[in-house]
Amino acid sequence: MQVLPEGRLEYGMQLPVQSQSTLYTEEWEADAGPGDLAAIAGAADRLGFAYLASCDHVGIPRRLAPAMSTVWYDPVATLAFLAGITERVRLLSHVAVVGLRHPLLTAKQYATLDHLSGGRLVLGVGAGHVREEFEALGVDFERRGAVLDECVDALRATLGPDEYPVHHGKLYDFEGLGQRPRPAQERVPVWVGGSSPAAVRRAAVKGDGWLPQGDPRERLPEQIATVRRLREEAGVGGPLTVGAITEPLYVGRPQWSVGRRTLSGGPDELAESLREYGAMGVHQIQVRFRSRSRGELIDQMTAFGTDVAPHL
Repeated sequence: MQVLPEGRLEYGMQLPVQSQSTLYTEEWEADAGPGDLAAIAGAADRLGFAYLASCDHVGIPRRLAPAMSTVWYDPVATLAFLAGITERVRLLSHVAVVGLRHPLLTAKQYATLDHLSGGRLVLGVGAGHVREEFEALGVDFERRGAVLDECVDALRATLGPDEYPVHHGKLYDFEGLGQRPRPAQERVPVWVGGSSPAAVRRAAVKGDGWLPQGDPRERLPEQIATVRRLREEAGVGGPLTVGAITEPLYVGRPQWSVGRRTLSGGPDELAESLREYGAMGVHQIQVRFRSRSRGELIDQMTAFGTDVAPHL
């Protein structure tokens, strides 16, 4: 399922504020809240962003809190809030750790979100990495890959057109339980996150899209070739939406330290660099802008959507 237009490099973004890992959070986000999220989402909706994304963590253990923080908004609640104040932008869970919850519960939440948003959901899924979350919720951390594999199969059934979905698996077994409303989409696209060998195989065999996590630009061509080979070997048909997370961006010449990894410069310069992703076989890029305030972030989004995006 190709949920994005073909022939151009689309761009989306993970929302600030809703997750505040020290790896990427700007200082101004610590005091931000719903009004800031609403303003940023509205700007993305106007400026042609393909999607807005929200992360998923149930609880962060004390050992990880100094790096990860404990600020992680619930993705279903966050995306539902944004659905009510936007019109066209898609709503992506990047990523939902669906193995932490029973598939019937996950389906009820996300089917309702898709119904209420008029069919704008993209369900991004991942295996998770925080052991304590799994232990607290009674899920086997060591077998989280196998749990995710079956969850994807179960969610294909529960997010399909049938009011009474059926799934008989090793971990989950159900039928005869009706769930309405059904999703507005005939088939909710499932994008698989992660760059480990298991995640790459899962994306190739089970996904409608792949969301690499942490792959540097130079490693992507090899990874994309692997995904395509595995998909062909498994006999899986249909298009696969390949994504990439870009380097941090700043449109223009910054007058402050934006970090050595940040891509900055004029619109033509940035567009030329980002087009390299398209040449590799990437269909959508997830962008993140350096900023010192909500206003500067929206200015950056505006400059990107107006001056850079048309050249992608």
